[in-house]
Amino acid sequence: MDDKDNNFTDDMDDELKNDTSDKKDNQKSNNDVIKNDDNNQYEDICYMCRRPESQAGRLLKMAGSFCVCADCMQKTFNLMNTGDIPGFPNDPGSKDPNSNPNNLFGSNPFGFNLGYIGDIPKSQRLKKKPAPEASAKTEEDIKTLDFRKLPPPHKIKESLDEYVIGQEKAKKVISVAVYNHYKRVTKDASGDIEIGKSNMLMIGPTGCGKTYLVQTLARILNVPLAITDATSLTEAGYIGDDVESVLSKLLMAAENDVERAETGIVFIDEIDKIAKKKNTTSRDVSGESVQQGLLRILEGADVQVPVGATSKNAMVPMTNINTRNILFICGGAFPELDKLIKNRLLKGSGIGFNSVLSDKYDDDDVLSHVTNEDLREFGMIPEFIGRLPVVYTLNGLDKSMLVKIMSEPKNAILKQYQKLLALDGVELLFDDDALEAIADKALEKETGARALRSIIEEFMLDIMYEIPKDRSIGRVTITRDYIESKGGPRIELRGATPVLPSNFAENSN
Repeated sequence: MDDKDNNFTDDMDDELKNDTSDKKDNQKSNNDVIKNDDNNQYEDICYMCRRPESQAGRLLKMAGSFCVCADCMQKTFNLMNTGDIPGFPNDPGSKDPNSNPNNLFGSNPFGFNLGYIGDIPKSQRLKKKPAPEASAKTEEDIKTLDFRKLPPPHKIKESLDEYVIGQEKAKKVISVAVYNHYKRVTKDASGDIEIGKSNMLMIGPTGCGKTYLVQTLARILNVPLAITDATSLTEAGYIGDDVESVLSKLLMAAENDVERAETGIVFIDEIDKIAKKKNTTSRDVSGESVQQGLLRILEGADVQVPVGATSKNAMVPMTNINTRNILFICGGAFPELDKLIKNRLLKGSGIGFNSVLSDKYDDDDVLSHVTNEDLREFGMIPEFIGRLPVVYTLNGLDKSMLVKIMSEPKNAILKQYQKLLALDGVELLFDDDALEAIADKALEKETGARALRSIIEEFMLDIMYEIPKDRSIGRVTITRDYIESKGGPRIELRGATPVLPSNFAENSN
């Protein structure tokens, strides 16, 4: 018995040594994975409730980077005590593999396999916040450095002039408002005076450059930008995106960096589509309710935002975002608003010396006379308008502005086609009459600058198709006759006189 006991003890010692060595090897391999993982800058997330470690508390880390919070672990123990675990074998003592119908436990029906859960994608992981002692040392330095790098208003406008044609007043207003906002963010005034936030409302016809102006501004300042559409927003609980989805898109644009997202820009386009509905008997879930939901976000508050999704119902982690330093820019075309403004301005029209002529504002930019009263009559609630203190309008594009838009900006559409043909060794030119003909066609479509690309794409199709056939072509000049389908472009061969190929004339006719 003593020999058997000694042998049994030796076997147990050997097994314990083997288990210990295996555990050390596994731990070493896991540590190697963690060291080589470039995602150490992200917070760990509970794989059950999807909450980050900053909200769920300290997580229990298991093999395969599997993490569980204390709450989910307690719920698991409660389920095990009751014996009501989905997919768990009905009889743990049975050796029948068929007793596990859901097959969630791998090849071993009685051992829990965590491999089926999979890793959490990076789009649903939050970046870790810096250590308090490190951030306390560099906070003032970072603020001063950012403020010094912030360009003044005239520099911001000069950069906008390189990409946006016209809209001088709008560019001046947005340059000053953005400069004051980020001066407030990066160099927050201390003392009793607190600088308020200058959210903006842009009003202008479609295709006048509202979205493009904001895109250019974000590129100049190098800040996160989220562009969202108000038409998909509804009151919480109904089909569609809730108001917090605008912050989710901003968090995605900031690569899940909460601190960077809290100083970004949110542009809500088509804001006129959430105007209060008139003469409706049903609940206005996409109008006044959305305006009410946006009030708290525009003012500045801590908002629970899903990470990696635009819906709170998705199984994704949640995080807090403070909107106090986020600049909100709303834009919309506001159709029929000019009629409301004109009716207000012509209230005194009639007969007599002090009367106002009914055609006084026909040639004037009526939208520039907009007031809060006009916006309330359009359907915007007073509380919403009050949180957008900076209101400015954009002018509609005329013929001369459309001609400049095609050729003068850095990334003008004509320069894009010239670059494409230059790669084939062909020079592309446009007559002044041809540009005016394109502008006339764009004005007929009444869609602003967006009509230019569709028109140019139409007549450039044959040229982009025919030019690569003949390597002897050196220059192509677009004429007014070609735009109006009365002839073809001027083709110049390399070292030869200009010719007019018959294929272009046939295609144009």
